[in-house]
Amino acid sequence: MIKDYSKNYNDLSKLMNELGTKIPSTMKSFEELHKASISQGALSVKTKELIALGIAITVRCDGCIAFHVHDALESGASSQEILETIGVAVLMGGGPAVVYGCEAMEALEQFVVLEKD
Repeated sequence: MIKDYSKNYNDLSKLMNELGTKIPSTMKSFEELHKASISQGALSVKTKELIALGIAITVRCDGCIAFHVHDALESGASSQEILETIGVAVLMGGGPAVVYGCEAMEALEQFVVLEKD
């Protein structure tokens, strides 16, 4: 195991809450933007989470990968849908996206195991 994505997810959640106490209007605005962007519309929440995951892989954001793998699963994405999203990210991001795609795969495997417990 390279990283503990569940711990990363939980640690970042706590840190984002703490940041919200220090810069409340910025974080409140970010939270509202997140809710508006991810909410059900012409695209499903699941589709939007998969798009966000693909972007997270191509911009190489570890924390974003943890959040969007977690949230994609929560929104009903299957492991295969997440793996295909990784494939599209690799297409668009090349070699570096392969590395972060592997991390997304690891996150997926860890969160799937946690769901079974």
